[in-house]
Amino acid sequence: MAGPDYAGETILYADIDLGEIVRGRYDFDVAGHYARPDVFQLTVDERARTPVARITER
Repeated sequence: MAGPDYAGETILYADIDLGEIVRGRYDFDVAGHYARPDVFQLTVDERARTPVARITER
């Protein structure tokens, strides 16, 4: 890719090899160890919450 150009405003051009897109997908493993439920778990708590919680010492 081209840039950045810190000298001022300009138009940057780059020649892109579309074959590199396929190779780049192998670098980022979207279905790798993150897809293992024994290693990674996402929990979403959808219960309603109050915007302010008062905490007092006893």
